[in-house]
Parts: sequence; structure tokens; C-alpha cells
Amino acid sequence: MKRTGQLLIGLLISAFFISKALPGLHLGQVWQAIREAQYWWILPGVAVYFLGLWARTWRWHYMLRHIKPIPLRRLFPLVCIGYFGNNVYPFRAGEVLRSYVLRRRESVAITSSLATVIVERVFDGLVMLLFVFLALPFAPLPQFYRNLVVLLTVLLVAATLVFVWMAMRPERVARFYHWIGDRLLPRAIRARTDDLYERFMEGLHSLSSGGDVLMIFGTSVLVWLMETVKYWFVMHAFPFQVSFVVLMLMNGLVNLATTLPSAPGYVGTFDTPGIETLAAFGVERNLAASYTLTLHAALWIPVTLVGAFYFWREHLRWDDIGAAQQQADQPLPVAD
Repeated sequence: MKRTGQLLIGLLISAFFISKALPGLHLGQVWQAIREAQYWWILPGVAVYFLGLWARTWRWHYMLRHIKPIPLRRLFPLVCIGYFGNNVYPFRAGEVLRSYVLRRRESVAITSSLATVIVERVFDGLVMLLFVFLALPFAPLPQFYRNLVVLLTVLLVAATLVFVWMAMRPERVARFYHWIGDRLLPRAIRARTDDLYERFMEGLHSLSSGGDVLMIFGTSVLVWLMETVKYWFVMHAFPFQVSFVVLMLMNGLVNLATTLPSAPGYVGTFDTPGIETLAAFGVERNLAASYTLTLHAALWIPVTLVGAFYFWREHLRWDDIGAAQQQADQPLPVAD
């Protein structure tokens, strides 16, 4: 029932976004532009995108190295499985799924690896907002959206500072946690919460030095610049041109929108912001829709197929996502 409720919420949010995009579109013209696209431009875009996936894998390897050094060739399939899970399950369940497989293969506690995943998402959000801020002087965005960007920036910067402080001052965090635990947590659950706390702090260790923070942030910028290059390649398949800065803005807005719950595959939450961004810069709406839909497919299909292959090779089943969620708060056996 919980999964059904999550799916229903995602479908409703996707339907809302789609309803915002449909007015003014002529689907016949959208389809005509899709048919006339020069699809060979997608091939170099896909190649650059998978280079970005390797950069993501290196970033995760770097963040996990103090827990266990794991070669990139063993982590890359897990990153692809995570993308597969995000693309076919609601509520970004792939993040838990890749941590679950990492525990099965490498005996890394799910709580520790999820802490690194949370840090990844925070830094990704910061880079998305950086892209938006770089484009704001040239972007005719309504004041409401500008205010929303400022609010999200404040929240993500605050989250980053809190995580960095926790990683650099673990003894103070420990004193605060134990003070709260001694007064508020029942003795019956204290052992479990203590273990979760230790595992989570272990996952934050990658933020314990300024050099590590800069390394993670720099890699995040590189990852998202590579994805924007894919936007640029796919754009050349259609008869319009906008600047790379506009594509950075589009990349930032659509990926911020896809953090919302939606139908599997980010239906609507990806497409509507993309169409509206291009339309704001003078691209005809039907052409903007054909490009955005093609870009969405070019981003979704290749990594989902690769992730599905690794999912099958790991002998995973659909029920494993439920097992992953159930095991996320369980400690590793002592022998591990």
C-alpha cells in the first residue's frame, strides 16, 4: 500500500506538470519535428554522457575510499543499477538499491553508503543552482522563480555547511547526539540508533577536509558540464540554436524539478521545465517540445538499458527494492 501511495503521488505530480506543458502545443507539429531530426548527433552526446557516468563513479569511489577502497570497474555497474532504479521506480528508489547491492558485494553498511549518496545529491543540487545563477543575468525568469532559486540555494548551502561541520567536528556531534539520546531515546532502541549514527558519520568522513570538499565539488561540476554537453549535441539535431549558458540553465531547472516525486522516468517534471526554458529564449514551443522529448529519451534509454543489464547480471528481482528499503536501517553482522 505504501508503494501504491508513492506511485499515485508521483503520477499526480507528473499529470500536473504535463497539464502545464500541453496548452499551446500542436502534437502533429511536435511529431513532425521529431521525425525530421538528425539523430546521428545523439551518438556523441551518449558517449559524453557515459564519460560523465565514469566521473560520477570516480566521485563515489573517492567518497567511499575511507570505508573501503573499491575499484571503479566494480562500482560502475552499481551506479548504472542506481540509474536503472531511479528511472523505473518512483521516489528515486535506485539510490537505496545501489547501496543495497554495495552491501551485498562489498559488505559496506547501507547507512554509510547512503550518507555518501546524500552528500552527492546535495553537491549536485549546489551545482544545478550554480548553473542557474550563472544564467540569471540573461534569463527572463519570473520573480517567483528567481525567489525560489534563492531559497533553494540558502537551504542547500546550509545543508552543506552542516554536513561539513559534522564531518570536521565529530567529537562535538557525538556529544550532542549522546546528550539527546540519553534524555529522549528509549533504551530499547538505543543500540540501533547508536549503530545508525556511527554508520552515518562514517559516510560523512569524505567531507572532513577542505581538499576533499573541493575535490567532490569540482568533480560534480565536471559531471554536470558533461551532461550539458550532451544537451548541446542533441540540440544540433534540431533547427534552432541557443547558447551553452541557456542549456546550463535548462539543465539546472529540469534536474531541480526532477527531485520532486513523479511518475517513473521523471515524466512531466523533466519535460515541462525544459520546454518553458527554451520557449522563454525564443524557441518555438512545438520545436522546444520535440527537442526536450528527444533529449529526455536520449538521457533515459541508454543508461536504463545498461543498468537493466547489470541488474539482471546481479540476479536481482523486483522485490529486491523492498528488501533494500527494509535493510537500510539494519547493522552489518559483526563478522562483516
